[in-house]
Amino acid sequence: MSNNLILDQHPCEPSPRPPNIVFVILDDLDALLTDLEDVMPSLKNHMIDHGTSFPKHYCTVSLCCPARVSILTGQTAHNHNITDVVYPDGGYPKFFEQGYNEDYLPIWLQEAGYNTYYVGKILNEVTIYNWNDPYFNGWNGTDLLLDPWAYDYFAPSFGRNQDPWVRYNNSYITDLVAEKSMGFLEDALQSDRPFFLGIAPIAPHSEIEVDLVTTRIRDFAPQGAPRHIGRFDGVQAPRSPNFNPDAPSGASWIKDLPQLNDAQIEYGDHWHRGRLESLLAVDEMIEELFVGLEEAGVLDDTYVIFTSDNGFHIGQHRLSPGKVCGYEEDILVPFIVRGPGIEKGHTMDVVSAHIDVAPTLLSLAGVPQRKAFDGRPIPLTEKALAAENQPKTEHASVEMWRDDNAHFFMNGSSDLRPVAFTYKSVRLISDDYNLYYSVWCTNEHELYDMNKPVGGANVLTYQEDPQQMTNLFEHGFGTRSNSSCGSPIERLSERLDGLLFVLKSCRGDSCRFPWEALMPEEDVHNLSDAMSHKYDDFFAQVPRVSFSSCGNAHIISHEGPQFETWPECSGYHHKLR
Repeated sequence: MSNNLILDQHPCEPSPRPPNIVFVILDDLDALLTDLEDVMPSLKNHMIDHGTSFPKHYCTVSLCCPARVSILTGQTAHNHNITDVVYPDGGYPKFFEQGYNEDYLPIWLQEAGYNTYYVGKILNEVTIYNWNDPYFNGWNGTDLLLDPWAYDYFAPSFGRNQDPWVRYNNSYITDLVAEKSMGFLEDALQSDRPFFLGIAPIAPHSEIEVDLVTTRIRDFAPQGAPRHIGRFDGVQAPRSPNFNPDAPSGASWIKDLPQLNDAQIEYGDHWHRGRLESLLAVDEMIEELFVGLEEAGVLDDTYVIFTSDNGFHIGQHRLSPGKVCGYEEDILVPFIVRGPGIEKGHTMDVVSAHIDVAPTLLSLAGVPQRKAFDGRPIPLTEKALAAENQPKTEHASVEMWRDDNAHFFMNGSSDLRPVAFTYKSVRLISDDYNLYYSVWCTNEHELYDMNKPVGGANVLTYQEDPQQMTNLFEHGFGTRSNSSCGSPIERLSERLDGLLFVLKSCRGDSCRFPWEALMPEEDVHNLSDAMSHKYDDFFAQVPRVSFSSCGNAHIISHEGPQFETWPECSGYHHKLR
């Protein structure tokens, strides 16, 4: 089987002119805690009811800047090497230093004949000091939110193109993003060229206050527009079974968290209400966008995509409001598409991730795929899915590098504790299994069986655990034994560890087709194939995923054996028959 990417995945017949693309990306919008159909009626009407939803879409890093760079480059964070929100490990200065200002999505679209525009948040550390030095390449027009006031809901700062930056006092941030976006839409419609318009409000991200004298940074709950304050009075953060549980859950420092007290729970509810209120202005912006597209007569020729950079948790696993963990609340994000050939009110049963976004956009634009892509075009219709001549994607890998002080029990004051968030993980979903497996930099492991199988694969399932409360790794898999005599959990964990061994350092085809990369001479394309007993000895010899230390940066020497070098330096990678 060839692992070459399918270059033509356009869901409809070719047209004389490439389609327009509007890409709406929110900040910290989860897919689990927020009922978008209830909170955002315009999104429901224009996107959910008239488009296709992808309920298995994952961020590859649950942190703003690394996630957004993955969207713009089609690469995993361990390949683009932007792993934090600030320099030297992240932020716009690192993006520029890595050379991506000359080689990323808008440049590729411009080369294909598109006019490109962007409004709002693009990356972290785009500031009033550096937004035009160096200036972002690849855009016909930008109006970017600038630090240190990019998260000030009522006095944000913007830099339009390379003009002097402006701070808008007593102006609501999302209303400004909407106004500026509609302005660029008008500019785009003056040309006979197709256009790409990125729209990036900060909602429902927290409000951040920066003291320029002391450089102190404080987080507060998001703020709704004045006209929306009080719309969600009395609403609580969802009380799911993993919300502030009686028994601890998770691994590493999370397993040692005490239960939240009543004041901390109420503060989380306050945070949740602020998030919901902040989304109402976004929904009004969605309405204005679709009215504008329809009045201009271009709606039927335009793809509109709605997503978020990462998810969010409030109280799950006893965690205060935040992100960066590998749990479902933090990594599962909305992904909705409307446009030519896209089915209305439909749901696609495919696993996808942020590394697939750039490949998908280039596919829609009729542009060849890039050799550096780690992702692949998402099949946007059932017809496109049926036409694929490759194994169906069933995995999404998630990684994080963070060894820092973390805010706990945020109730208006800072309670900081040093913790290590660094981990590598994989979500694996098919008709036969729904699993999450992770290895922390402390070398602690987690394995969750998130639902009972609907098929008959020979994969172990213990219980339905969608809330990730029962770590199966603690139930019989600790030290390695003879795999052919090992427990079912041990056999499953060895397969998952082998898969993660590839994904944690994959590149290109090995990210898209990890089983084929690991076992190139075998007919193995998914976990079900790999569970065959004839591969027990093989997986018992695959190097284990491990760390020698924790940190903010991707330092290869700290992350144990690497798949890229393993076949050349061991005798394990061999024909098994």
